[in-house]
Amino acid sequence: MIPITLTELAASSGGRLVCRAGEERTCITSVTTDSRTACPGALFGAIKGERVDGHDYIGKAAASGASAVLAEKEPQDADIPYILVPSTIKALQAIAADVLKKAGIPVVAVTGSVGKTSTKEMVAAVLSQKYNILKTKGNHNNSLGLPLTIFELENEHQMAVLEHGISRFGEMSVLAGITHPDVCVFTNVGDCHLEDLGSREGVFRAKGEMFDFMPEDAKLVFYGDDAILGAQESVRGIRPLFYGLSDRNDVWAENVRSRGLAGSSFTLHIPGGTAEVNVPAPGIHQVVNALAAAAAGSLFGLSTDEIVQGVASYVPVAGRFNLVDTGRFCLIDDCYNANPASMKASLHTLSYAEGRKVAVLGDMGELGTDEEALHGSVGAAAAGEEIDVLLCAGPLSRFIFEEAKAADPAIEAFHFDTKEELIRALPGILKENDTILVKASHFCGFDEVVNAIKEFK
Repeated sequence: MIPITLTELAASSGGRLVCRAGEERTCITSVTTDSRTACPGALFGAIKGERVDGHDYIGKAAASGASAVLAEKEPQDADIPYILVPSTIKALQAIAADVLKKAGIPVVAVTGSVGKTSTKEMVAAVLSQKYNILKTKGNHNNSLGLPLTIFELENEHQMAVLEHGISRFGEMSVLAGITHPDVCVFTNVGDCHLEDLGSREGVFRAKGEMFDFMPEDAKLVFYGDDAILGAQESVRGIRPLFYGLSDRNDVWAENVRSRGLAGSSFTLHIPGGTAEVNVPAPGIHQVVNALAAAAAGSLFGLSTDEIVQGVASYVPVAGRFNLVDTGRFCLIDDCYNANPASMKASLHTLSYAEGRKVAVLGDMGELGTDEEALHGSVGAAAAGEEIDVLLCAGPLSRFIFEEAKAADPAIEAFHFDTKEELIRALPGILKENDTILVKASHFCGFDEVVNAIKEFK
């Protein structure tokens, strides 16, 4: 973190600093909301959550060496400088916005319904060939995670690639109000968070709140093969740079060749040139992610060689189609999140595997009134991809199971009411050298399934 004094923090947050004379010049070099990671130089943000109140841990943070506290009420169990604010989270957002503004570096925002994290990683991999990049860690893309990412900004960083994730109207305004992105990479508009957003058009409106916070000279990078994004001739007078698999896009792929689970190759067309690209991750969706990264790279003046090298350096993050060799199985850990589009894409990629292919699927959340039909569509897709074994767990995944059996009565498919029942059944179903995809929405906790498979001897 770029050091910032308590006086500056109080000014950025609009809070009231309470400290002894001279302590106002104390420099803060990190921010945490976890008392266990507090250390000298740290500002501890005390957040009141649904189950835990961070104010109860101010004493522990102080004992661990925290230099100051950002809180909504006066500390009762610690003699430590503090900044009093009405809302700790809003204060952290305001501080982060100020930090980013003072840094004066370009911000690339990545949003969309599917593939945000993988696209963010691919974009960062490409841009890092020319710039020192700060990027969102994992999925820290919400109203708290985004500020915490920004606090990791150092003087040597030349650009920030920040993921923006939302599920309700108004949330993107908060995030984009912090970042004021110079480039917006929009991956797609899909069937996510329909409970609150109502429709795909609602999804676009909610995520499109970002456009109101972009500077006049901002750039847009849109997935042109998406029906909604591809129809946007301009946004706020800005013509998007379109990427996709078809040649009607500005950045597009030709001659896509699958290398199985090792990845894909394709001929990249970008304004001003072509190049042969190797994507070190399987699936056509990763080719699309590489195109998004190429488009972003072209906006920032990267050469075709730098773009090719950047894509080749891409490394998947845990829980996002991460291939794991357990010694007995090829395990595809894709269990962080799921929606119908990403489920179908992962099933299609699984079909590239050699030998027996096993899909372990759980429920998908926030799909609204069509959730049963949308789960069923995944079952039909599984049958169409000729998956050898389909294992479903959870009340909604029953519709995946039933539709798969209806589409292909011969498919070897099982449904379990709970994740625990599924885990107990795995030893009797899995066979050595299986390729196993594990995917479900985050709330299902299917990382436990992944860990159980890893432990098989």
